[in-house]
Amino acid sequence: MKISINSEIGELEGVILHTPGNEIENMTPQNAERALYSDILNLQVASKEYEQFSGVLKKVTKTFEVKELLEKVLENPTIKHLLTDRIVGNDKLSDFRSVIADKSAKELCKLFIEGFPKRKDTLTNYLSDEYFLLNPLHNFFFTRDASSAFFDRVLINRMANQVRKREAVIMEAIFDNHPYFITKTLNPDNSRFFEENITMEGGDILVLRKDILLIGIGSRTSSQAVDYIAKKLESRESVKHIIVQQLPHSPESFIHLDMIFTLLNNDECMIFEPVIMKAAKYATLHLTIESGRIKSICEEENIIEALKKLKMPLKPILCGGKIPQNQEREQWHSGANFFAFAPGKIIGYARNNHTIEALNKNGYSVLKAKDVISGKEDVSKYKKAVVTIHGAELSRGGGGARCMTMPVRRKEVL
Repeated sequence: MKISINSEIGELEGVILHTPGNEIENMTPQNAERALYSDILNLQVASKEYEQFSGVLKKVTKTFEVKELLEKVLENPTIKHLLTDRIVGNDKLSDFRSVIADKSAKELCKLFIEGFPKRKDTLTNYLSDEYFLLNPLHNFFFTRDASSAFFDRVLINRMANQVRKREAVIMEAIFDNHPYFITKTLNPDNSRFFEENITMEGGDILVLRKDILLIGIGSRTSSQAVDYIAKKLESRESVKHIIVQQLPHSPESFIHLDMIFTLLNNDECMIFEPVIMKAAKYATLHLTIESGRIKSICEEENIIEALKKLKMPLKPILCGGKIPQNQEREQWHSGANFFAFAPGKIIGYARNNHTIEALNKNGYSVLKAKDVISGKEDVSKYKKAVVTIHGAELSRGGGGARCMTMPVRRKEVL
């Protein structure tokens, strides 16, 4: 499969998922904050909800599981050795290699993701408050963040928090070494344009059109990351514009741009109105790109107005509807975070009632995930549809449907 992402909404032909496993169960109140959670999840409930999510996507496209991809890569002894070295260095481990020397690819894959407990073989380890030698990747089911496919390349994101950096290391190993994918990876750590302040995550990077990128900058993605991406676009003459949206650093529900803005269709988007349309202190900037250089920067009224000038008019649909209290409540539970698997065909959480009602009023038929999975409903027969999944538990992790997907191929938008 050749990587090809030229939009947020083109019909999906391939997506990478990671089904949450014991790494979620290995979270405790003590490590939840460090793991970037405000609460701990119930794996049994979250797994049932995730089955709905992945089940819908399996009906409409080809899906790949991170664990299966990683296990295949680790079957190569050379790659296994190199990846282990990187993880040992990334997590600053001194006595880890001896622990894993005889592990199979399957076993190694499991512990790279689910973590490995400390051996209580020294007094220091016995007295340590840290249970794990190699910490679990609690956030990895949000596959959007560690890598971003745009056009025919994959950006290996330099993540803002140390606790998530191993996710990017794993995704780079997959895209560089798995025989199924044809692509070139871009990693700022290996670039002549490297700066220490470069951080970026996929929830902040949206491919709106062949000539337009939309990037949020805030607590996870820096302005230096935008400069890096602009420089790496030198060979992409089609890219002419980067729209940059400044984001609040708090509350945590504003962590990424896709928590307040997602594309639904050729001419519609979902927005959290208080930030996108009304927050003047968070600037919207239009960068004009020419030959990998930023030719000009100007301030725009908001994303909607900036895109209208680029002949991409979008009708905003309001997360939570028109009542401010409902907007705030539903945005907190990823009410603006939808994932389009075709133009006008989207998936999101059923719990956000007012948001689903707003979509319905704008012509979106509301379909239950279980009906799509069973074949009772055929989503291809609808012009516009929102497939709803249970998300009472998943949403407590701080992300929605777009967060849980890493698309690798989409058809061109006609």
